[in-house]
Amino acid sequence: MRSRNLLLATVTCLFALVTYAADNPMMGTWKLNQAKSKIAAGMPMNTTVVYSADGDNIKVTTDGSDTKGQATHTDWVGKFDGKEYPVTGADPGTTRSYKQINERTLELTNQVNGKVTMHGKIEVAKDGKTRTVDLEVTMPDGKKVKSKAVYDKS
Repeated sequence: MRSRNLLLATVTCLFALVTYAADNPMMGTWKLNQAKSKIAAGMPMNTTVVYSADGDNIKVTTDGSDTKGQATHTDWVGKFDGKEYPVTGADPGTTRSYKQINERTLELTNQVNGKVTMHGKIEVAKDGKTRTVDLEVTMPDGKKVKSKAVYDKS
């Protein structure tokens, strides 16, 4: 009886996550619309961002280029709970947190070795077809720059 209850609880939790992921407007594949974006000179650029379910977590995968134009790929797995989770494929010591503000808005913070290097807001349009990422980034030389990236859902 005990194992049956545990199995039922597990299935219920997985169903809730799948339902949440299906209804979450962030989920899916997003492609950078460079014509609508205002990315600061010298900033890294994510050209594709994918949000997907990963067990009871969310996985965010990015592909793009660094400040020298070299290809980049990162993976982040965690929850939209404001806690820091490691980013693989980034500089050692890099963590990222996402905090759910409302159904269509996230707050994003990147840190390297505990120091905030990027902070911003991600918002999906009401029609669910575009998402805008407004960031303030501290460049390696200490200069702060602002950037706006617009993505189309594919």
